Amino acid sequence: MKFSDNDKVNKFLLDLQSIAPDKLTIIESVRKIFLSTNKELIEDIKYGGLVFNLSNALIAGIFPYKKHISIEFSNGVDFPDPSGMLEGKGKQRRHLKIVEKQDIKTKNVKMFVTEAVKDQT
Repeated sequence: MKFSDNDKVNKFLLDLQSIAPDKLTIIESVRKIFLSTNKELIEDIKYGGLVFNLSNALIAGIFPYKKHISIEFSNGVDFPDPSGMLEGKGKQRRHLKIVEKQDIKTKNVKMFVTEAVKDQT
């Protein structure tokens, strides 16, 4: 099965398929949100996860952990977050923890992805 034209991304997703198919389902759903938000996003593998670059800037990444998936936004500190969904205390980066597929909707992933992409255009 081929997920991506990027060989590193393809290998990463194929590995996930064999060791953590439940996490692959979530990551694929989030990945589709990113890729549908901006056609100029470039995906790659860095820091143990799937990252997205736009205009030569790292805007976000999706990282699998034992009990959750983390969607990390490079400039998340600047995002509007009236519901307090974003976590983290670093200078710039904020993240969403996704435990199950329905969290994608309840934690407004699409809104945050749109904000991440908008931040770079």
